[in-house]
Amino acid sequence: MESILLEKHYKPIVTKVKNLYIESYGCAMNFADSEVVASILTQNGYVTTTIEEDADVILINTCSIRENAEQRIKHRLIHLRANKKRNNELVIGILGCMAERLKKSLLEDEKLVDIVAGPDSYRDLPKLLSEVEDGNKSINVLLSLEETYAEISPTRLNSNGVTAFVSIMRGCDNMCSFCVVPFTRGRERSRDAESILNEVKELSTLGYKEVTLLGQNVDSYLWFGGGPKKEFNKLTNEEQAQSINFAKLLEMVALIDSNMRIRFSTSHPKDITDDVLFTMAKYANICKYVHLPAQSGNSRILELMNRNYTREWYMSKVNRIREIMPNCGISCDIISGFCTETEEDHSDTLSLIDLAQFDFSYMYNYSERPGTLAARKYADDVSDEVKGRRLTEIIQIQNSVSKLKNANRVGQIYRVLIEGNSKKSDLDLKGRSDQNMVVIFPKENYKPGQYVDVVIERSTTTTLVGKALNLVLSL
Repeated sequence: MESILLEKHYKPIVTKVKNLYIESYGCAMNFADSEVVASILTQNGYVTTTIEEDADVILINTCSIRENAEQRIKHRLIHLRANKKRNNELVIGILGCMAERLKKSLLEDEKLVDIVAGPDSYRDLPKLLSEVEDGNKSINVLLSLEETYAEISPTRLNSNGVTAFVSIMRGCDNMCSFCVVPFTRGRERSRDAESILNEVKELSTLGYKEVTLLGQNVDSYLWFGGGPKKEFNKLTNEEQAQSINFAKLLEMVALIDSNMRIRFSTSHPKDITDDVLFTMAKYANICKYVHLPAQSGNSRILELMNRNYTREWYMSKVNRIREIMPNCGISCDIISGFCTETEEDHSDTLSLIDLAQFDFSYMYNYSERPGTLAARKYADDVSDEVKGRRLTEIIQIQNSVSKLKNANRVGQIYRVLIEGNSKKSDLDLKGRSDQNMVVIFPKENYKPGQYVDVVIERSTTTTLVGKALNLVLSL
């Protein structure tokens, strides 16, 4: 009887489905965070869209690592604000590192956004959005010593169904003098190992063929049952016995599915251990590739950068990696024109690239970030003109090394995981080798998600081009 009365006297409330559009900039961690955000909001009634014009809510996940990255995002926000003329109910929010660094200025001074949410406040987004619906501006940029979003299953955005990111920790304790990350992402916190393993198992069940374990410094991962991260030697005996470091975690992940490739990023040279390297060498499905940022090839500059190693120590680590895994790919980050850098210091960086023979590098001009140790203590005294010229020289020598290394790969056979079509032609497929080199080859009857052996027929500075020999059913 009650149901009949309800049916008679109450009309159903029709709630408009709200479309969510997320745009990500910067490091892989930001893209992984966007997938966490999408999961949180999907559970609260939002539907993700890839069409900006269809969105009711647009969230921009941002990077603060360099000034030009921030300027690019500001220009994007100015463009998006114009969308409000077509839809005055459109909500625009900024997430991530830039939100954490600039806080209220984006919300109040420049009036570019309705919501500002830092990297540790994504669980609060439904509440922040409801406040905007009530006509308010919303902000939450509180950093946490505990938040890892461990139990949230990410919504895979723009997924190719083959590769996926898995975040294993958040924050950074290294305090490199040039870097804003410790201030925008907070202290290091390692994620519950069981939650990481469960996420990888789920991805394996869904048919994914590669996962990349992510952290600002994955080698310092340490799980001992909860609480803020501690150094291993500061754990109790019981905690040490139950703890899981990165080498152990890497092995546990590798054992989940022998046909799923495992990658990781990023490694700090001072923290990657022989245990990690021997674990990589032991398992066929752990990719033989290490991203090992040097930042400079000069010991004096490295000390000013607070990197906690010298040029000689860095090269000993490169040599150790190749001693344990002779065919391991190694890439690098290089900064041109750090404070007080001389021509001699710059020459040391050029010679390091030649000596280390990196497969490729990410190379940038130094960009002073407000609040960092370098901004407080050192003058940004290398001119933009000199920075630019030195960066050009760095790029030239790295390109020369990469071109020669790739030319020497012609005639060799590499196992490649197919990720999708080549950007230049739908008749070709694209994948990556174990060493993270991009490989292009004719499509024939092969499909994304398959492993193939490819013989390299020619090369460029950045790409290997060849022909698939056969399908590989197991690694």
